Amino acid sequence: MDLRRSWRDRLGDAGLAAAAAVLGLLLLQASTEDAAPGEQIPVPVELASGAASLVILVLFRRRHPLGTAVALVLLQWLATTIFGTAAIAVYSLAVLRPWRYVLPVAALSLALIITMFRLVEAPDFVEGAVVFTLMYAVLVTAGMLVRSRRMLIASLKERARAAETEQRLRVEEARLLERERIAREMHDVLAHRISLLAVHAGALEFRPDMPDDQREAAGVIRRSAYEAMEDLREVIGVLRDDAEGGEGADPRRPQPTLADVSGLVQESRRAGGRITLEQDIPDPEDVPSRVGRHAYRIVQEGLTNARKHAPGARVEVRLAAGADLEIEIVNALPRDRPALAMPGSGAGLVGLAERVALLGGTLEHGRTGDGRFRLRARLPLRTV
Repeated sequence: MDLRRSWRDRLGDAGLAAAAAVLGLLLLQASTEDAAPGEQIPVPVELASGAASLVILVLFRRRHPLGTAVALVLLQWLATTIFGTAAIAVYSLAVLRPWRYVLPVAALSLALIITMFRLVEAPDFVEGAVVFTLMYAVLVTAGMLVRSRRMLIASLKERARAAETEQRLRVEEARLLERERIAREMHDVLAHRISLLAVHAGALEFRPDMPDDQREAAGVIRRSAYEAMEDLREVIGVLRDDAEGGEGADPRRPQPTLADVSGLVQESRRAGGRITLEQDIPDPEDVPSRVGRHAYRIVQEGLTNARKHAPGARVEVRLAAGADLEIEIVNALPRDRPALAMPGSGAGLVGLAERVALLGGTLEHGRTGDGRFRLRARLPLRTV
């Protein structure tokens, strides 16, 4: 017997052993009462045989349920008390093995019991055969039901684990895609600025009134800038899919800034969205371009979520700059379907969390108490 079994397994073994003991004692009592005058029932031998069969049942029923059941069925010839242990062994076999193993063993046990009743010329032969047949039918049916329930629970747990794994993979994929997208944007921004640096350095290098030492320094800057662009293309260019014309296909294309948020809102309005924009930013020039670029993406994702999951709802966009840049997007949730704490699978929000974490900011999202969904981000302005 495995000593590392759980308390539930130990409790189950004890329960089955108790049931087998009670059934064996009841059969022994019935056998004693039905004994012919002068017939002696060896009670000590019966009890010892029953105890030995209980030990076999408890020790081997889990590891070798089929062999245990067959052995106890055959040992029924030795003592009446083993009848109960054999019946419980058949029940345990029905719990642990498919029906194709259970039915032949149950039929063998019934055949042996009926044969013994016939050989000893039991006075209540028909009644005894019917009782044992019904008992075995109940035990086998109950065992199969327990097995089916266990298999169903195991299947549901496996499906739950598979669903959790699938959701975790979706979240990881969303994070990876967002990181690649950020890397492509970094490539665009750096390539744009390095190209400007190379152009200006080249202009200085070929100015006729430039001193030789400064012209040489400008040439070094120009060549280093071009080499840096080539290295950048080799390192980050693998993230770009130029063949499909994905976002950022042109490395010289300028990235969106905070000033482009109003254009994004106007575009959504032309598409039929009811959007209000409030901006409380005293000096937009003080907002670093890196922060502005991520703010634009946050607003873009918020408007996309509102359009997908609350079509036609009014959307409020608020931007405020103080020590941090605060972004808040609020939209009403539809009334004709359940409100979701996280619209869709949440992959877009996972990507936004990656962006905000990159800047050291915070991101909050969820339902409000008045039936709306709110997306709020806080981006530090002193991280750049």
